[in-house]
Amino acid sequence: MLRRVRQSLRQVLLLMARRPDLLCGAIVFSVLLILAVKFTCSRAKDVVATARPPVRFFSAEAPVVDLYLGQLDQVERLRSMAEVSFIFFYAPWCAHSMAARQEVQQVAKKLAKQVQFVAVNCWWSQGKCRRQKHFYHYPIIHLFYRRFGPIEYRGPFVAPYIESFTLKVITPLTYLPTRAHLEEFLSSHEPGVVGFFQFNSSPQPPGYITYLSSALQALRRDFHGIVRFGVVTNKHVAEAISLGEDETVYLHRRFNSSLIFPRKKQNFTSEAICNWVFQHHETVLQWLHPPGIKSRLLEAELMKGPALLLFMPHNPLQSEPSAALQQFADIAVRYHSCDHSSTDDSFPFYTSLCCQSVLVPESRTSVCEVCLRLSGPSIPNSSTRCLFPSVSQEGDRFGTYLKCCCLHQLPSPISIKTATSEGCSHYVNSYSPFTQFSACCKTVEPQLNESKAKEEPRLPLTPPPPSVPPSSAPKQEEDGIRGLHCRTNRTLRFYVLDVGLNWPLAERLGASSHKNSSLHQEASTGGNRNHDGSFVAIVNLKYEVHYVLHHDPDATLTESLETFIRNFSSPYSHLQRYLVGEDDRKEGEDEAKHPEEQRHKQRLFITELTTSSFVSSIMDHQKDVLLFYYTQWCGFCSVLNHVLIQLARLLQGNNNITVARVNVARNDLPWEFMVDHVPSILLFPRYRKHLSVKYPNDRPITLPNLLRFILQHSGSLHQANRSSAGAQGSEPGTVLHAEFRALQREVQTLHHARERLSQQLAQLWRKNRQLKFDMRSIEQSLEKQMQEKSRRLADALKRLQELADASETLLNENVLLKVLLRALKDRTEAEEQAEVERAETGQENSHQAS
Repeated sequence: MLRRVRQSLRQVLLLMARRPDLLCGAIVFSVLLILAVKFTCSRAKDVVATARPPVRFFSAEAPVVDLYLGQLDQVERLRSMAEVSFIFFYAPWCAHSMAARQEVQQVAKKLAKQVQFVAVNCWWSQGKCRRQKHFYHYPIIHLFYRRFGPIEYRGPFVAPYIESFTLKVITPLTYLPTRAHLEEFLSSHEPGVVGFFQFNSSPQPPGYITYLSSALQALRRDFHGIVRFGVVTNKHVAEAISLGEDETVYLHRRFNSSLIFPRKKQNFTSEAICNWVFQHHETVLQWLHPPGIKSRLLEAELMKGPALLLFMPHNPLQSEPSAALQQFADIAVRYHSCDHSSTDDSFPFYTSLCCQSVLVPESRTSVCEVCLRLSGPSIPNSSTRCLFPSVSQEGDRFGTYLKCCCLHQLPSPISIKTATSEGCSHYVNSYSPFTQFSACCKTVEPQLNESKAKEEPRLPLTPPPPSVPPSSAPKQEEDGIRGLHCRTNRTLRFYVLDVGLNWPLAERLGASSHKNSSLHQEASTGGNRNHDGSFVAIVNLKYEVHYVLHHDPDATLTESLETFIRNFSSPYSHLQRYLVGEDDRKEGEDEAKHPEEQRHKQRLFITELTTSSFVSSIMDHQKDVLLFYYTQWCGFCSVLNHVLIQLARLLQGNNNITVARVNVARNDLPWEFMVDHVPSILLFPRYRKHLSVKYPNDRPITLPNLLRFILQHSGSLHQANRSSAGAQGSEPGTVLHAEFRALQREVQTLHHARERLSQQLAQLWRKNRQLKFDMRSIEQSLEKQMQEKSRRLADALKRLQELADASETLLNENVLLKVLLRALKDRTEAEEQAEVERAETGQENSHQAS
């Protein structure tokens, strides 16, 4: 092994001895490689540049504690010092965070005394917030009420909405000290929850904290605060809704019986109360706030069925809703009010009632009139027995129902002072669809109630005669919108959107674009009663249609909405599908201002159609219309533009043919004129618009094919044939003359087309010839350059070969000289050694001789 290594080293040394330039190159390359490795290793720590230290995101004047280093531990300390905390997580580079910064500063200046505002930089890599929080988007707002939280804000990052949500977190409960406040609280269209807690025994009853937490839990689910929570501490006020037990939660419902939280069946926790409320509450009006990014919120709501959308300016900080919103809410309530008194006439199957008045337990001013509705198409005679569960085996269940008789509805403001009004609710005794009870809660005078209690201590029977009408309550005036939800299969869902935040959607549905500035102004000022800037549309996503309400200046918003809803709900609706197209009103203004541009537009070969001009243009009986369907995102449509332009140029002298196109992505068309794909071409012949012809899909769209298609299906030829057929009884010369004139016109048209084609072909031929000449000259110049470069390369190669031979000769001579020098050196060394030896021997001999 060592011998092989020695031999290889000797060969390398001999090669280097023959090629000293190779030895020098290897040494220089090795030195450079060592220096490069050393320099790289010494600078390895400085390859990644350190990030710049963060700076304050909020201004120093803003009342916001800016933790721009991501100190998450400071957030806990600041939270413990304040009752309500507002935490704003941001990234300094995020454009949404920068836009929300100004809105948060406005809110902080107003609520700095009540709320602790903290901003945390969650993008700084060395901060705790970046390591502990894993957010997928910015900014994020969390609110804390004492130890409860976080409550994430999911609404628009606009100052009024953020302030409104913060105020709801500050006061999640509404205190109801009197019956008037309770009536006003429950009279709103929004769902209401009332909790009854007595603060006599302790400063804060145990259930009150749980109820407060449930209100905050509701804000987590719905930032708009649709479900409102109130608290009653006076027992006299609680008796207005028949609440007698302490720590009771009452859910008010308009259309069904109101409910009390079942503490015996469910745990009295904040999550259980919140789930129970959202499971059983009734909502007739829903706010929609699309986030402005890719989201399926709007699609999920519209897929549920037809939707009535109201776009209106909204200020969430208003103490009272606007007049337009109140009218819209009133219509929604009446639309969903499917009371049985109004449906008895439409359902005559339930015709007989047996009633008895029953004293409501634990109440001295309420009487529950229980009526048994029997099945049958006729009114029973006087011998019909009225069997109530009170005398049967279901007496316990009947007693349970009596306790909830007057819980369904808060009495009207008149019923508290007088005893002339009543309300009714209906509950099913069993699962049989032919028997049910109706319970009507009446308010009577206390003296009359006590006399009845003395005379009839049990269940006093007061059956009315058969001639009494089934409904005990007075009939209301006929209202075409009341209960329409239960009388039609085309039910509507009511939604409200802020027009200032969702203007692009309103504009796409058909809102006038010139109202945009006024709508934003009204949104900031709260709107106007006469000019509220509202926009109403019905969207039916299933059938891909929508209808727009056109306000009548002589009618109120309520009347217009009622008529609009009734027309939609009728079996044969009078509403017309609203078609949204490109706004071409500006063209008229530009025409008046710039007559030169108008003359230029008149010289255009292709007519651009919109929704408003579509039907009138293609239904022109004096012209053949060739229509081209396209979209701005269709690549095949762009490729065919030059073919369409050439065709329009060829037919520009013919006044009987119009070449038009329509952008189906920006212009809604009637269903009968829609196509299933783009690009598509249709021809509407002259005098025969009902016999439109579609260009075959299997035929290439070229200029000759389009001309052949037009000549084959044009209405001018058919009209000439029809006139010639009607004149068969006239002289033969007239018929021949008409045919000759028609053929002459066609020949002239083709002749003009041929001349234009020949001119274009000649121009193309000249351009092609010029391109060939240019290509040939370029090839010749490139060939000369290549020959010159190849000659120079050959000369350089020859010189290099000569240098290599000379160097080889020099190397050989150098080696030979080295060998000769070595031999001479060895010879001289041997002679010197021999002389030294001879001298030594001579000295020894002389020494011996002496």
